Amino acid sequence: MGTGSIPLLITEFAIPSIIGMLVNGAYNVIDSIFLGQAMGEIGLATATVAMPVMTVFMAISMLVGNGGNALAALRLGEGRQDEANRSLGNTVTLSIALAVVVAVLAHTPFIDALLSISGATPEDWDYARSFIQIISCGFIFQCIGMGVNNFIRTAGAPNRALVTMVIGAVACTVFNYWFVMVCGWGVQGSALATICGQAFSCAFVLWYFLLTPSAPMRIRPRFMGLRWGTVKMIFALGFASFVMQVGMALVNFVLNNLLNQYGAAHPVGTEGALASIGVVQRVAMFGVFALIGTAVALQPLLGYNYGARLYVRVKKTLWWGIGAATVIATVEWAFIQLFPGQIVGIFGIHEPALSDFTVFALRVQLAVLPLVGFQIVSSNYFQATGQPMKSIFLSLTRQILFLIPLYLALPLALPHLVPGLTGLDALYFAVPAADCLSIFATVIFVVLEMRRLKKLQTGEIEAKF
Repeated sequence: MGTGSIPLLITEFAIPSIIGMLVNGAYNVIDSIFLGQAMGEIGLATATVAMPVMTVFMAISMLVGNGGNALAALRLGEGRQDEANRSLGNTVTLSIALAVVVAVLAHTPFIDALLSISGATPEDWDYARSFIQIISCGFIFQCIGMGVNNFIRTAGAPNRALVTMVIGAVACTVFNYWFVMVCGWGVQGSALATICGQAFSCAFVLWYFLLTPSAPMRIRPRFMGLRWGTVKMIFALGFASFVMQVGMALVNFVLNNLLNQYGAAHPVGTEGALASIGVVQRVAMFGVFALIGTAVALQPLLGYNYGARLYVRVKKTLWWGIGAATVIATVEWAFIQLFPGQIVGIFGIHEPALSDFTVFALRVQLAVLPLVGFQIVSSNYFQATGQPMKSIFLSLTRQILFLIPLYLALPLALPHLVPGLTGLDALYFAVPAADCLSIFATVIFVVLEMRRLKKLQTGEIEAKF
């Protein structure tokens, strides 16, 4: 990682990482497709209501998984093998502990409190609660199958990491078809199918770190005992990913309630509005996951070279990564703009008025997608190089500082400026507006970082003489 061709290394790491993230994102998409086909609007609305809570689950798994992986990459770059193993072991222990906490909380009145702020309606309340409680019981599989899977890439086996993810997604699809379409188990069947898919991935991840002799990092009891210094670093480095996901969940909480408010006054109705945003969110999430996959693939390369003080390679890796993410985002944007109707139809939305509204929302919300790759890769750069506070701030700009205020303000202002738009229509314009503002903020941080790296590089050169 310190001497090879950067474009080739990025390609080697990014392709399986991107596919892996898309496969991981496919879980929610697969659930929505089968629920939409089997149950119609109520199935999609249920998935939308449950999504903020599911996002919190993902945030927890990314907190320990991404943080532990970033720490392991830094320690490997410093040549500290035992500390890299300790990072892996502590990540597994934290995953187990957090999984127990999540399972317990999901079966207390706490879950009803979450549903009440998640925009649940009387029609989908019981469905959403059942879905979340079943998923919570298998949360350990998500923590290991997704979070610890990142370590396989850092261990130099990106294709192996990809295989573990693909196996899980294929299993989820097969079980969803069987449980939902054949057995008719509806929401409960979809939740069980998700757990089964994640369990398959988890089993293969554990197999690699427990039984593969060639693995450079191993899960061993002596490295699993929690050490405060290691835990603190894992949480610090993973907090940016956690905040980004929690911010996304908070946005979803706010948005779902606004959909209830403005959807009731719109021809598509409340359940239609929830179904529509559910489709748009899943398509957007699926597209963004490819960009996150690129950023995650860069993490070990950035961390290793930064730890080894190879600052020229750090800068080249960042710019090559930004270029790759921009190309991917542009291709995704073109596909979405050309075939929105076909994409919406896959989710079981066929009623003309609701379909037209969802197509409109999809095109508007992803209008500036080609520029989003820069923001995601740059934000992840600061996490990978041990600067978590900068990464956290950049993650907060879009999710909290910009998007939520725009969600609240635009439905009040935009219909007066553009008479043809309703309050519900205006909600979708908040996303591209927030994207533009967060990209501008990221540009400032990246310019300052390039100057800092130049000074560090000059200092290294002078020290040699």
